[in-house]
This record gives sequence, C-alpha cells and structure tokens, in this order.
Amino acid sequence: MSTLLEAHNIRVSFKKENQTRLFGKERQQVLRGISLHLEEGECLGIIGESGSGKSTLGRVLSGLLRPEEGTITLDGQDLYGHHTRAEARALRHMLSVVFQDYTSSTNPRFRVSSIIGESLRALEHATGERIDRKRRVAELLEQVGLPESFAIRYPHELSGGQLQRVCIARALAIRPRIILLDEAISSLDASTQVQVMDLLAALRRELSLSYLFITHDLTSITYLCDRVVFMNQGEIVEQVDDITKIASITSPYARQLLEAVMGIGCEHGSGQEQASDEAWVA
Repeated sequence: MSTLLEAHNIRVSFKKENQTRLFGKERQQVLRGISLHLEEGECLGIIGESGSGKSTLGRVLSGLLRPEEGTITLDGQDLYGHHTRAEARALRHMLSVVFQDYTSSTNPRFRVSSIIGESLRALEHATGERIDRKRRVAELLEQVGLPESFAIRYPHELSGGQLQRVCIARALAIRPRIILLDEAISSLDASTQVQVMDLLAALRRELSLSYLFITHDLTSITYLCDRVVFMNQGEIVEQVDDITKIASITSPYARQLLEAVMGIGCEHGSGQEQASDEAWVA
C-alpha cells in the first residue's frame, strides 16, 4: 500500500467568544499538532467526544479550512499549496465528504436526480467529458442499493437511511479516491447503521476506496475500520494500527471509551441474546 493522504503537525485555533475586551485577541487552540496518514485502500477511524476537534480536523483534511500551521498532502501534492486551475480541480475531486445531517446537506426542492446530478456536473466541468446523467444516476443508485425509480423522488419522500444512501451516491459521483465520513451514520437508527456500514464496506472493496471515518462511536469503528486514532482536546492521545488489538489501548481517555462500550455489551447479555441484537453491534 502507498500513502494516499498525510497530515503533519496540524494546528488550528479560533478567536474566543464572549471576550470582555473590545479588541480581545485571545484564541482557543482547537488542533494541537495533529499528524496522521491514510494508506490506499484502508479505513482510518478518528474517534473523540464532542469538542475533541475531530470535525475541525475533518474540515482541514477535506480542504475546507486552511490550518494555521502544518501540511496536508494528497497523493504527494500539498492540498493548500499553489496549483494550476487543472491541478486544483483534480485535488478537489480526489476526496469527497458525506456529512452527518443528510437533511441539511440536500436541497429539499431538488429531486434525487438533481442532488446527484450536481456532482456529475462538477465532474464534467473538471474533466471536460460528456456524461449521460440519467444513465449515470441510475448506476449510482444501484451501487448504493436503491432502485432507479428513486431518481424522481424528493428528500422528504425518503427515509433517513435512504437519503443517506443518496448522499453516498452523490459522493461517489465525482469518482473520488477518498471519502471522508463525518458522523455519517450517527443520525440513523441502529439497524440502519449496520446496513449502511455493510454498504460502505462493499463499496470500498468494489471501488478500491479509502475512508476517513470520523465518529464518537467506538463500536462502529471496530465494525468498519482497519486503524483508529483517539482524539481528546485537540490532540491524538492513542493510535491503534491493528483494530484487532484495540483491547490493548493504554491511555486513560481511550480506556474510558472502551470500558463504556464493554459496559453496554454486558447490559445486553451474551451468547445468542447478544448475537441477535444488531443494534448493539452498530
């Protein structure tokens, strides 16, 4: 495997709110020297509680927020460096994002065909190729497990799981090599979470995709990811390079998360009772 994405010494701070001085310049450090890498074809989990900085890191990695310090390279190219227009377009289409809130990330006035079509138009503009959008929308819907007839539906006519599948199809439309999933299953019910994770795992195999999977849920990390980094207060406090050895984590913060999950597991029992409880697995 080759390194597809690398972040080195990423630092980000924001101006503190409610400062008493009129021209207060005090800043809150949100990311404190984050370094990580993503290998081609793997799924890297980034886990942390609310306020840990993981979503800010996601914005930096996806090109939406320039860091104050540090570098991000995509396939060896500096994401925030100087590029020709063609190079910049190519970099933008290397990585796509699926967000947690599938309702606000889709236009309620657009049919599914138009929601996915936005990405197809962007791809046409970037590559200069002509795309049969109707045919391609049907193909993408099939890839995410939805019938072609869904193309004429509006977001309010879909369940949460179906709409998130549409968002995944939209992300796939630009033919990315990396998909960043920012709490992408957190708003779904437990059984639907498992279904969507199974879909993501299948797409990763079929399309040779790499994932950055940002979440606060350790059980979904163990279900989908190859490696995981734990974030707390803007820092990586633990890194596990083999997800099967996650029980050997040592930092107090990571142990606390693991023990919380193990506690939930005990409440659900063991043996056949636990095996039948897909919700806990999600």
